[in-house]
Amino acid sequence: MDISILLRQHVGGPCKPIVSEGEEVKRGQLIAVPEGLGANIHSSVSGKVKKIVEDRILIQPDGEQSPDYIKIDEHDNLLESIKAAGITGAGGAGFPTHIKLDADLKDGCVIANCVECETALHHNIRLLEEDPQLVIKGIQYAMEVTKAPRAYIAIKEKNTQAIDALEKHLLDNIGIKKLKDIYPMGEERAIIHAIFDQWLEPTQLPLEADCVVLNTETLANITMAIEDRKPVIDKDITIIGQLNGGKEPHILFQVPIGTPIKELIERCGGIHGEYGEIIIGGPYTGKAEDLDTAVVTKMSGGAIVTIPFPKYEGPVGLLACACAADEARLRDVAGKMGAQVTGVVECKNIVDVRGAKKCKTPGDCPGQAEKVIELKRSGAERIIISNCSDCSNTVMCCAPKMGIPVYHHTDHVFRTLDYTLTRRLPMD
Repeated sequence: MDISILLRQHVGGPCKPIVSEGEEVKRGQLIAVPEGLGANIHSSVSGKVKKIVEDRILIQPDGEQSPDYIKIDEHDNLLESIKAAGITGAGGAGFPTHIKLDADLKDGCVIANCVECETALHHNIRLLEEDPQLVIKGIQYAMEVTKAPRAYIAIKEKNTQAIDALEKHLLDNIGIKKLKDIYPMGEERAIIHAIFDQWLEPTQLPLEADCVVLNTETLANITMAIEDRKPVIDKDITIIGQLNGGKEPHILFQVPIGTPIKELIERCGGIHGEYGEIIIGGPYTGKAEDLDTAVVTKMSGGAIVTIPFPKYEGPVGLLACACAADEARLRDVAGKMGAQVTGVVECKNIVDVRGAKKCKTPGDCPGQAEKVIELKRSGAERIIISNCSDCSNTVMCCAPKMGIPVYHHTDHVFRTLDYTLTRRLPMD
Protein backbone atom coordinates (compact mmCIF):
# COMPACT_ATOMS: atom_id res chain seq x y z
CA MET A 1 0.00 0.00 0.00
CA ASP A 2 1.35 3.43 -0.96
CA ILE A 3 2.52 5.92 1.64
CA SER A 4 0.87 9.32 1.21
CA ILE A 5 2.89 12.17 2.69
CA LEU A 6 0.94 15.42 2.86
CA LEU A 7 2.78 18.61 1.95
CA ARG A 8 1.04 20.60 4.66
CA GLN A 9 1.52 19.04 8.09
CA HIS A 10 1.97 22.27 9.99
CA VAL A 11 0.74 25.82 10.38
CA GLY A 12 1.52 27.78 7.22
CA GLY A 13 1.48 26.92 3.53
CA PRO A 14 2.31 23.61 1.88
CA CYS A 15 5.93 22.63 1.49
CA LYS A 16 7.70 22.51 -1.89
CA PRO A 17 8.72 19.02 -3.10
CA ILE A 18 12.45 18.63 -3.80
CA VAL A 19 12.17 15.13 -5.28
CA SER A 20 10.82 13.98 -8.64
CA GLU A 21 8.44 11.28 -9.77
CA GLY A 22 10.27 7.99 -10.30
CA GLU A 23 13.08 8.95 -7.90
CA GLU A 24 14.29 6.43 -5.32
CA VAL A 25 14.18 7.82 -1.78
CA LYS A 26 15.44 6.57 1.55
CA ARG A 27 13.74 6.62 4.93
CA GLY A 28 14.63 9.92 6.61
CA GLN A 29 15.49 11.68 3.34
CA LEU A 30 14.38 15.31 3.06
CA ILE A 31 11.67 15.42 0.37
CA ALA A 32 9.95 18.80 0.84
CA VAL A 33 10.89 22.18 2.30
CA PRO A 34 8.85 25.16 3.47
CA GLU A 35 8.66 28.29 1.32
CA GLY A 36 7.44 30.40 4.24
CA LEU A 37 6.06 29.41 7.63
CA GLY A 38 6.37 25.64 7.89
CA ALA A 39 8.68 22.72 8.64
CA ASN A 40 10.82 20.23 6.72
CA ILE A 41 9.17 17.03 5.55
CA HIS A 42 11.09 13.75 5.26
CA SER A 43 10.24 10.40 3.75
CA SER A 44 9.09 7.89 6.36
CA VAL A 45 9.93 4.89 4.15
CA SER A 46 12.42 3.77 1.55
CA GLY A 47 10.89 3.38 -1.88
CA LYS A 48 10.06 5.09 -5.17
CA VAL A 49 8.22 8.38 -5.61
CA LYS A 50 5.15 7.19 -7.48
CA LYS A 51 3.36 10.49 -7.95
CA ILE A 52 3.47 14.12 -6.83
CA VAL A 53 0.17 15.96 -6.74
CA GLU A 54 -0.85 19.34 -5.39
CA ASP A 55 -1.16 18.36 -1.74
CA ARG A 56 0.95 15.22 -1.31
CA ILE A 57 3.78 12.94 -2.37
CA LEU A 58 2.88 9.29 -2.99
CA ILE A 59 5.67 6.80 -2.31
CA GLN A 60 5.61 3.13 -3.21
CA PRO A 61 7.51 1.46 -0.34
CA ASP A 62 10.18 -1.17 -0.94
CA GLY A 63 9.21 -4.68 0.10
CA GLU A 64 11.69 -4.73 2.96
CA GLN A 65 11.76 -1.77 5.34
CA SER A 66 14.53 -1.09 7.83
CA PRO A 67 14.05 0.99 11.00
CA ASP A 68 17.27 2.81 10.05
CA TYR A 69 17.04 6.28 8.55
CA ILE A 70 19.13 9.04 7.01
CA LYS A 71 20.19 11.23 9.89
CA ILE A 72 19.84 14.99 9.85
CA ASP A 73 23.07 16.96 9.63
CA GLU A 74 24.93 17.45 12.88
CA HIS A 75 24.55 20.97 14.29
CA ASP A 76 26.33 22.76 17.12
CA ASN A 77 23.16 24.80 17.64
CA LEU A 78 20.29 22.84 19.22
CA LEU A 79 17.68 25.04 17.57
CA GLU A 80 19.12 24.21 14.15
CA SER A 81 18.78 20.49 14.88
CA ILE A 82 15.15 21.00 15.87
CA LYS A 83 14.53 22.96 12.67
CA ALA A 84 16.32 20.43 10.46
CA ALA A 85 14.27 17.57 11.95
CA GLY A 86 10.99 19.23 10.91
CA ILE A 87 9.53 19.17 14.41
CA THR A 88 6.07 20.67 14.82
CA GLY A 89 3.46 20.60 17.55
CA ALA A 90 2.33 16.98 17.65
CA GLY A 91 -0.90 17.55 19.51
CA GLY A 92 -2.64 20.51 17.93
CA ALA A 93 -2.30 22.91 15.02
CA GLY A 94 1.27 21.88 14.19
CA PHE A 95 3.14 25.10 14.89
CA PRO A 96 6.84 24.77 13.89
CA THR A 97 8.77 24.09 17.08
CA HIS A 98 11.97 25.89 16.05
CA ILE A 99 10.00 29.12 15.79
CA LYS A 100 8.28 28.62 19.13
CA LEU A 101 11.60 27.95 20.87
CA ASP A 102 13.38 30.94 19.34
CA ALA A 103 12.80 32.93 22.52
CA ASP A 104 14.71 34.27 25.52
CA LEU A 105 13.05 32.99 28.69
CA LYS A 106 15.79 33.77 31.18
CA ASP A 107 13.07 34.85 33.66
CA GLY A 108 10.43 32.41 32.40
CA CYS A 109 9.70 28.72 32.04
CA VAL A 110 8.97 25.82 29.73
CA ILE A 111 5.63 24.06 30.21
CA ALA A 112 5.30 20.43 29.13
CA ASN A 113 1.69 19.93 28.06
CA CYS A 114 1.17 16.35 29.17
CA VAL A 115 -2.54 16.83 29.80
CA GLU A 116 -3.70 14.74 26.81
CA CYS A 117 -6.83 16.84 26.75
CA GLU A 118 -8.91 14.70 24.37
CA THR A 119 -10.45 11.95 26.48
CA ALA A 120 -10.23 9.09 23.95
CA LEU A 121 -6.52 9.54 23.23
CA HIS A 122 -4.02 7.65 25.38
CA HIS A 123 -0.63 7.46 23.63
CA ASN A 124 0.94 10.48 25.37
CA ILE A 125 0.19 9.11 28.82
CA ARG A 126 1.42 5.65 27.82
CA LEU A 127 4.69 7.19 26.61
CA LEU A 128 5.13 8.96 29.95
CA GLU A 129 4.48 5.71 31.79
CA GLU A 130 6.94 3.70 29.72
CA ASP A 131 9.69 6.19 28.85
CA PRO A 132 9.41 9.35 30.97
CA GLN A 133 13.08 10.26 30.47
CA LEU A 134 12.55 10.73 26.73
CA VAL A 135 10.16 13.57 27.56
CA ILE A 136 12.13 14.97 30.51
CA LYS A 137 15.26 15.20 28.34
CA GLY A 138 13.18 17.10 25.77
CA ILE A 139 12.17 19.54 28.50
CA GLN A 140 15.82 20.03 29.45
CA TYR A 141 16.81 20.71 25.83
CA ALA A 142 13.94 23.20 25.47
CA MET A 143 15.12 24.92 28.65
CA GLU A 144 18.67 25.07 27.32
CA VAL A 145 17.55 26.58 24.00
CA THR A 146 15.34 29.23 25.64
CA LYS A 147 17.55 29.77 28.73
CA ALA A 148 14.50 29.08 30.90
CA PRO A 149 15.55 28.47 34.52
CA ARG A 150 12.57 26.26 35.37
CA ALA A 151 9.88 24.06 33.86
CA TYR A 152 6.52 22.59 34.78
CA ILE A 153 4.87 19.37 33.65
CA ALA A 154 1.11 19.90 33.36
CA ILE A 155 -0.76 16.60 33.69
CA LYS A 156 -4.21 15.48 34.82
CA GLU A 157 -4.15 14.39 38.44
CA LYS A 158 -5.96 11.14 37.51
CA ASN A 159 -2.89 9.85 35.63
CA THR A 160 -1.19 8.56 38.76
CA GLN A 161 0.96 5.91 37.05
CA ALA A 162 2.45 8.49 34.64
CA ILE A 163 3.00 10.93 37.52
CA ASP A 164 4.80 8.25 39.55
CA ALA A 165 7.03 7.44 36.55
CA LEU A 166 7.90 11.11 36.04
CA GLU A 167 8.64 11.76 39.71
CA LYS A 168 11.37 9.11 39.69
CA HIS A 169 13.37 11.15 37.17
CA LEU A 170 12.54 14.78 38.01
CA LEU A 171 15.20 17.42 38.56
CA ASP A 172 14.98 20.24 41.10
CA ASN A 173 14.05 22.85 38.48
CA ILE A 174 11.24 20.78 36.92
CA GLY A 175 7.97 20.51 38.83
CA ILE A 176 4.66 18.73 38.28
CA LYS A 177 1.34 20.57 38.24
CA LYS A 178 -1.65 18.28 38.67
CA LEU A 179 -4.75 19.50 36.84
CA LYS A 180 -8.45 18.68 36.89
CA ASP A 181 -9.92 16.16 34.47
CA ILE A 182 -12.09 18.57 32.49
CA TYR A 183 -12.07 19.72 28.89
CA PRO A 184 -10.22 21.80 27.58
CA MET A 185 -7.62 21.76 30.33
CA GLY A 186 -4.91 21.08 27.73
CA GLU A 187 -5.49 24.38 25.93
CA GLU A 188 -2.41 26.61 26.33
CA ARG A 189 -4.14 29.52 28.05
CA ALA A 190 -6.10 27.13 30.30
CA ILE A 191 -2.83 25.53 31.43
CA ILE A 192 -1.21 28.90 32.08
CA HIS A 193 -4.24 29.95 34.12
CA ALA A 194 -4.16 26.70 36.10
CA ILE A 195 -0.45 27.11 36.92
CA PHE A 196 -0.13 30.88 37.38
CA ASP A 197 -3.74 31.97 38.04
CA GLN A 198 -3.37 34.37 35.10
CA TRP A 199 -5.63 34.65 32.07
CA LEU A 200 -3.97 35.64 28.83
CA GLU A 201 -6.13 37.58 26.41
CA PRO A 202 -7.26 35.60 23.34
CA THR A 203 -4.86 37.73 21.28
CA GLN A 204 -1.87 36.89 23.49
CA LEU A 205 0.60 34.04 23.10
CA PRO A 206 2.23 32.13 25.99
CA LEU A 207 5.41 34.18 25.43
CA GLU A 208 3.58 37.12 26.97
CA ALA A 209 3.48 35.08 30.18
CA ASP A 210 7.22 34.34 29.78
CA CYS A 211 6.69 30.71 28.83
CA VAL A 212 6.44 28.29 25.94
CA VAL A 213 4.11 25.28 25.94
CA LEU A 214 5.19 22.04 24.25
CA ASN A 215 3.26 18.79 23.79
CA THR A 216 4.50 15.47 25.22
CA GLU A 217 5.36 13.92 21.85
CA THR A 218 6.91 17.15 20.59
CA LEU A 219 9.33 17.01 23.51
CA ALA A 220 10.15 13.38 22.73
CA ASN A 221 10.84 14.37 19.11
CA ILE A 222 13.23 17.07 20.34
CA THR A 223 15.19 14.45 22.28
CA MET A 224 15.37 12.11 19.29
CA ALA A 225 16.43 14.94 16.94
CA ILE A 226 19.27 16.06 19.22
CA GLU A 227 20.51 12.71 20.53
CA ASP A 228 19.76 10.42 17.55
CA ARG A 229 19.64 13.02 14.75
CA LYS A 230 16.24 11.60 13.83
CA PRO A 231 13.83 13.63 11.67
CA VAL A 232 10.09 13.48 12.34
CA ILE A 233 9.20 10.46 10.24
CA ASP A 234 7.14 8.46 12.74
CA LYS A 235 4.09 9.23 14.86
CA ASP A 236 2.57 7.81 18.03
CA ILE A 237 -1.17 7.30 17.64
CA THR A 238 -4.25 5.91 19.41
CA ILE A 239 -6.65 3.68 17.46
CA ILE A 240 -9.89 3.19 19.34
CA GLY A 241 -13.60 2.56 18.94
CA GLN A 242 -15.85 -0.04 17.35
CA LEU A 243 -13.12 -2.54 16.56
CA ASN A 244 -12.93 -6.31 16.49
CA GLY A 245 -9.92 -5.91 18.76
CA GLY A 246 -12.15 -4.41 21.48
CA LYS A 247 -12.99 -0.91 22.73
CA GLU A 248 -9.83 -0.50 24.76
CA PRO A 249 -7.27 1.90 23.20
CA HIS A 250 -4.73 0.40 20.84
CA ILE A 251 -1.50 2.37 21.28
CA LEU A 252 0.79 2.29 18.27
CA PHE A 253 4.23 3.84 18.74
CA GLN A 254 6.40 5.17 15.91
CA VAL A 255 4.09 4.54 12.96
CA PRO A 256 5.57 5.85 9.68
CA ILE A 257 3.99 9.15 8.69
CA GLY A 258 1.82 8.73 5.60
CA THR A 259 0.56 5.28 6.61
CA PRO A 260 -3.11 4.81 5.66
CA ILE A 261 -5.41 4.93 8.69
CA LYS A 262 -7.31 2.00 7.18
CA GLU A 263 -4.17 -0.14 7.48
CA LEU A 264 -3.82 0.72 11.19
CA ILE A 265 -7.46 -0.07 11.88
CA GLU A 266 -6.99 -3.46 10.21
CA ARG A 267 -3.92 -4.00 12.38
CA CYS A 268 -6.15 -3.48 15.42
CA GLY A 269 -8.67 -6.11 14.31
CA GLY A 270 -10.72 -4.16 11.79
CA ILE A 271 -14.10 -2.47 12.17
CA HIS A 272 -16.75 -4.39 14.09
CA GLY A 273 -20.04 -4.27 12.19
CA GLU A 274 -21.68 -1.05 11.01
CA TYR A 275 -19.98 2.20 11.94
CA GLY A 276 -20.89 5.88 12.00
CA GLU A 277 -17.73 7.76 11.08
CA ILE A 278 -13.94 7.73 11.30
CA ILE A 279 -12.76 10.68 13.38
CA ILE A 280 -9.14 11.73 12.96
CA GLY A 281 -8.04 13.48 16.14
CA GLY A 282 -9.97 13.55 19.38
CA PRO A 283 -13.72 13.56 20.08
CA TYR A 284 -13.93 17.32 20.66
CA THR A 285 -11.75 18.79 17.91
CA GLY A 286 -11.32 15.90 15.50
CA LYS A 287 -12.80 15.80 12.01
CA ALA A 288 -14.62 13.00 10.21
CA GLU A 289 -12.52 11.71 7.31
CA ASP A 290 -12.92 9.10 4.60
CA LEU A 291 -11.62 5.68 5.60
CA ASP A 292 -10.02 5.15 2.20
CA THR A 293 -8.07 8.44 2.09
CA ALA A 294 -7.14 9.30 5.70
CA VAL A 295 -3.42 9.02 6.48
CA VAL A 296 -1.11 9.61 9.44
CA THR A 297 0.42 13.09 9.66
CA LYS A 298 2.73 14.79 12.17
CA MET A 299 -0.41 16.17 13.85
CA SER A 300 -2.60 13.03 13.90
CA GLY A 301 -3.72 12.42 17.46
CA GLY A 302 -5.77 9.32 16.87
CA ALA A 303 -8.40 7.54 14.83
CA ILE A 304 -11.79 6.79 16.36
CA VAL A 305 -14.31 4.40 14.80
CA THR A 306 -17.75 5.35 16.11
CA ILE A 307 -21.12 3.65 16.31
CA PRO A 308 -23.80 4.95 13.90
CA PHE A 309 -25.50 8.23 14.76
CA PRO A 310 -28.90 8.22 16.45
CA LYS A 311 -31.69 9.34 14.10
CA TYR A 312 -33.69 12.48 14.80
CA GLU A 313 -35.45 14.12 11.88
CA GLY A 314 -36.90 17.04 13.82
CA PRO A 315 -35.78 20.67 14.21
CA VAL A 316 -32.50 21.32 16.03
CA GLY A 317 -30.51 24.36 17.09
CA LEU A 318 -26.72 24.45 17.10
CA LEU A 319 -24.58 26.01 19.85
CA ALA A 320 -20.98 26.29 18.63
CA CYS A 321 -17.97 26.72 20.92
CA ALA A 322 -14.44 27.95 20.21
CA CYS A 323 -13.01 25.12 22.31
CA ALA A 324 -14.40 22.32 20.15
CA ALA A 325 -16.54 21.79 17.05
CA ASP A 326 -17.32 24.77 14.84
CA GLU A 327 -20.58 25.42 13.00
CA ALA A 328 -19.51 23.34 9.99
CA ARG A 329 -18.83 20.29 12.17
CA LEU A 330 -22.12 20.72 14.04
CA ARG A 331 -24.00 20.93 10.73
CA ASP A 332 -22.19 17.77 9.67
CA VAL A 333 -23.37 15.98 12.84
CA ALA A 334 -26.92 17.29 12.44
CA GLY A 335 -27.00 16.13 8.83
CA LYS A 336 -25.81 12.63 9.74
CA MET A 337 -28.58 12.46 12.35
CA GLY A 338 -31.14 13.52 9.74
CA ALA A 339 -32.06 16.67 11.70
CA GLN A 340 -33.21 20.00 10.31
CA VAL A 341 -31.22 23.02 11.53
CA THR A 342 -33.45 25.93 12.55
CA GLY A 343 -30.90 28.20 14.20
CA VAL A 344 -27.21 28.62 15.00
CA VAL A 345 -25.66 30.58 17.88
CA GLU A 346 -22.18 30.87 19.34
CA CYS A 347 -21.06 30.57 22.94
CA LYS A 348 -21.10 34.03 24.51
CA ASN A 349 -17.40 33.62 25.37
CA ILE A 350 -16.28 33.53 21.71
CA VAL A 351 -14.24 36.33 20.19
CA ASP A 352 -12.81 36.64 16.70
CA VAL A 353 -9.00 36.87 16.52
CA ARG A 354 -7.68 37.44 13.00
CA GLY A 355 -10.42 35.30 11.52
CA ALA A 356 -10.12 32.51 14.09
CA LYS A 357 -12.60 31.77 16.88
CA LYS A 358 -11.10 31.99 20.36
CA CYS A 359 -12.56 31.52 23.84
CA LYS A 360 -12.00 34.34 26.32
CA THR A 361 -11.41 31.96 29.24
CA PRO A 362 -11.29 28.33 28.02
CA GLY A 363 -12.79 25.96 30.52
CA ASP A 364 -14.15 28.75 32.73
CA CYS A 365 -17.35 29.79 31.05
CA PRO A 366 -20.45 31.96 31.55
CA GLY A 367 -24.07 30.85 31.59
CA GLN A 368 -25.72 29.97 28.27
CA ALA A 369 -29.42 30.49 29.13
CA GLU A 370 -29.93 33.34 26.65
CA LYS A 371 -28.40 31.26 23.85
CA VAL A 372 -30.69 28.32 24.62
CA ILE A 373 -33.70 30.67 24.65
CA GLU A 374 -32.63 32.07 21.28
CA LEU A 375 -32.47 28.58 19.79
CA LYS A 376 -35.84 27.66 21.26
CA ARG A 377 -37.35 30.77 19.67
CA SER A 378 -35.87 29.70 16.32
CA GLY A 379 -38.06 26.59 16.49
CA ALA A 380 -35.50 24.13 17.80
CA GLU A 381 -36.97 21.25 19.74
CA ARG A 382 -33.53 19.87 20.58
CA ILE A 383 -30.06 21.39 20.57
CA ILE A 384 -26.66 20.06 19.55
CA ILE A 385 -23.77 21.65 21.44
CA SER A 386 -19.99 21.52 21.16
CA ASN A 387 -19.16 23.19 24.44
CA CYS A 388 -16.38 22.55 26.92
CA SER A 389 -17.10 20.83 30.24
CA ASP A 390 -18.03 24.02 32.07
CA CYS A 391 -20.18 25.46 29.26
CA SER A 392 -21.96 22.13 28.85
CA ASN A 393 -22.66 22.22 32.57
CA THR A 394 -24.32 25.63 32.24
CA VAL A 395 -26.41 24.44 29.26
CA MET A 396 -27.62 21.48 31.31
CA CYS A 397 -28.61 23.84 34.11
CA CYS A 398 -31.17 25.55 31.87
CA ALA A 399 -32.07 23.59 28.70
CA PRO A 400 -33.88 20.65 30.39
CA LYS A 401 -35.94 23.13 32.43
CA MET A 402 -37.09 24.65 29.13
CA GLY A 403 -38.03 21.23 27.78
CA ILE A 404 -35.08 21.18 25.35
CA PRO A 405 -33.16 17.87 25.18
CA VAL A 406 -29.39 18.27 24.64
CA TYR A 407 -27.08 16.29 22.38
CA HIS A 408 -23.33 16.91 22.58
CA HIS A 409 -21.41 16.41 19.35
CA THR A 410 -19.15 13.92 21.17
CA ASP A 411 -22.03 11.71 22.35
CA HIS A 412 -21.72 9.09 19.61
CA VAL A 413 -18.00 8.79 20.40
CA PHE A 414 -18.45 8.44 24.13
CA ARG A 415 -21.34 6.00 23.70
CA THR A 416 -19.04 3.92 21.49
CA LEU A 417 -16.41 3.81 24.25
CA ASP A 418 -18.82 3.58 27.21
CA TYR A 419 -17.45 6.89 28.53
CA THR A 420 -19.45 9.39 30.59
CA LEU A 421 -21.27 11.85 28.33
CA THR A 422 -20.41 15.57 28.41
CA ARG A 423 -23.26 16.95 30.50
CA ARG A 424 -23.36 18.11 34.13
CA LEU A 425 -20.10 18.45 36.03
CA PRO A 426 -19.99 16.44 39.26
CA MET A 427 -20.41 18.45 42.44
CA ASP A 428 -17.21 18.93 44.43
